[in-house]
Amino acid sequence: MAAHQLKYSVVPGKLAVCRMDPDSEIPAWAAASKFFSITRSANELSIVCAENLVPPGIQAEKDWACLQLQGPFPFEMTGVLAAILNPLAAAGIGIFAVSTFDTDYVLVKADRLHATEEALQRAGHKRIAES
Repeated sequence: MAAHQLKYSVVPGKLAVCRMDPDSEIPAWAAASKFFSITRSANELSIVCAENLVPPGIQAEKDWACLQLQGPFPFEMTGVLAAILNPLAAAGIGIFAVSTFDTDYVLVKADRLHATEEALQRAGHKRIAES
């Protein structure tokens, strides 16, 4: 069993993870998504948004499902992501994680969502209705 028994919901729709040049302007289409995350580093501009909003010509990995962990989690709480990611790693399921002030989101390929939920339930986590 995991150290933390967490609750999660599945965010409706499919997402894309996009990569743009680090000096690119933040595109308006990215912020049109109900759920989106934008991160700029010295090496890239990374965008997570609804896959149907990504225009042609943008480097994107599509077909992601998104799990929202039920937070908020205090910053001093340790092992939250590990409690989710360890069972997924053991099941051979790759992830893309996004963190916010209150909670964490874990993206998995949509065709692995069923296997993801089975692995999480075996670890003692529980799915709740979407928020």
